[in-house]
Amino acid sequence: MTDSGSLVFVVDDDDSVCRALARLIQSAGYRVETFGSARAFLDRMPADVCPACVVLDIQLPDLSGLELARELNGALPVIFVTGHGDIAMGVGAMKAGASDFLPKPVCDTDLLRAIERALEHSVQTRAVRQEMDSIRVRVERLTPREREVMALVVTGLLNKQVASELGTVEQTVKAHRMRVMSKMEATSLAQLIRIADKIGLPGNAESRVARRASEIRRQNR
Repeated sequence: MTDSGSLVFVVDDDDSVCRALARLIQSAGYRVETFGSARAFLDRMPADVCPACVVLDIQLPDLSGLELARELNGALPVIFVTGHGDIAMGVGAMKAGASDFLPKPVCDTDLLRAIERALEHSVQTRAVRQEMDSIRVRVERLTPREREVMALVVTGLLNKQVASELGTVEQTVKAHRMRVMSKMEATSLAQLIRIADKIGLPGNAESRVARRASEIRRQNR
């Protein structure tokens, strides 16, 4: 995936390495920004850049590459490069969330393949994040009662069973259910269930409701 909109950050305190990597990465069609320290990168990095990844030296003058990766906490895919790597360092890099761990001098082909994989991962991560953000916005549209109805409906209860649990009438539940489907932009119960699963419904706050729903289903068998 060579995309001129993709951005590769290179963080290395060796200017000659930064320049060489920048030339290589630009030759593959990517935009590049270089930094001589972890702090310089953190001060510059936008809050939401995608697709993007970081080519990162482990040994840096302020924060180490591992510390920087932990600071990023998965916000961007990280490709570690080092001239002093060993098995323990490689394990540490992977635990810090590295997508690849490459020795210096870096093979051009290996690095470009690693960047391609990292950018693909960045695109996928962004898509998931955007979907979750959209779902959370939709959930915020729901009234407290509509959230209760949704939590019960996705467990498989019929409208009359939901009404019994909530102490209301079936017609009212139908009205709430229609508004839930509209606000959550779900066209079917199956889609609503998938959405609920992504946000953890029934979750901690709804566990009591879920248990009660199971009891009602058993009673109606």
